[in-house]
Amino acid sequence: MVAGYLGVDITPGFPAGRSVVPAAELFRPGRLIETAGLGISLGGVVANTGLAMKRFGQRVALMGSVGCDSLGDMVLSNLAAHGVASGVRRNRRAGTAYGIVISPPGMDRIFFEDPGCNAVFTTRDIDFPTVARSRLFHFGYPPLMEKMVASNGSEMVRLFRRVRRIGVAVSLDMALPDSSGSGGNADWQTILARVLPWVDIFVPSIEEILFMLEPDEYNRLLAAAAGNDMVDMVPQDLFDHLASRILSLGVRVLMIKSGHRGAYIRTGDISGLNASTSLRLPVDNWSGRSLWADPCPVVARRIKNACGAGDCAVAGFLSAVLGGAGIEKAARYAMLAGRDNLYGSNAISGLRGWETMTRSIRHPARIPKK
Repeated sequence: MVAGYLGVDITPGFPAGRSVVPAAELFRPGRLIETAGLGISLGGVVANTGLAMKRFGQRVALMGSVGCDSLGDMVLSNLAAHGVASGVRRNRRAGTAYGIVISPPGMDRIFFEDPGCNAVFTTRDIDFPTVARSRLFHFGYPPLMEKMVASNGSEMVRLFRRVRRIGVAVSLDMALPDSSGSGGNADWQTILARVLPWVDIFVPSIEEILFMLEPDEYNRLLAAAAGNDMVDMVPQDLFDHLASRILSLGVRVLMIKSGHRGAYIRTGDISGLNASTSLRLPVDNWSGRSLWADPCPVVARRIKNACGAGDCAVAGFLSAVLGGAGIEKAARYAMLAGRDNLYGSNAISGLRGWETMTRSIRHPARIPKK
């Protein structure tokens, strides 16, 4: 089951070959910026990770909410075409979430996000009989879900504890909140100390976990990056430090997504996870490991989209976990899925089937020149 944040991404296109536009110029009052086309696609963990896992051959149930509006109609119609709309509920208290994604050449993406009815999503929106028939419960983007963060994450604790006590493995993904919003002002050190003891698999990005656990260091590195990618500024010993803190709270499997650097994976004792859930990971291969998942080479001319790459990497990783793969192979599936995402016009259209990915792992193809 994949549950949590669900919405629509609206992405203006930019003409091919356009020169880089500095951010200050892009948002100068009165300036007109010519665009080329408009992309409208589903967004959020429910659509991105959920549909990617379905593409990878998993039996997936989705749970989220949309408003009683035209965007909600579009979301449900799209999910129905994939055969997974039944778990998504209409909410009359708020509209469907949407994000306007500004992604011009040479610039990191800028998001204008309205969480809509995700802000009022709670445990009451979860169908627990369906959860009980699941092997894995993956939840995403609580920093953008106000009710889940309120009272130092009490709703998250309530949800994950209930799921975990029925023997279903819990996986958690994050999102980087607006620093001036409710998620940005939450006490994340306290929240994670309360929530992570009920989480088995944790898959945040390096930016997200730094913002939450080491905010001063996050601000220092962000300033040092001077508008460039902060991921390049994070030293290895900081990854090690963050991983030690997270595993000490009870997480068994940690994957810190790190953009073009790949992902850092760290694990604890896996035998307890196998014993208390239906997961069957090779204990000797997974327990007490620390490794980097190197990114797959990217053919620059094939890149069409960068939305949802992290979500698709998580989908590849979790699908491999459900299949009982070794940790090195799970890391490879994650990197392949994240890379393939870049080649599609939306989060999942560039993804290949699981068998094709498996063949490429066994027999890596020669990478053409960029």
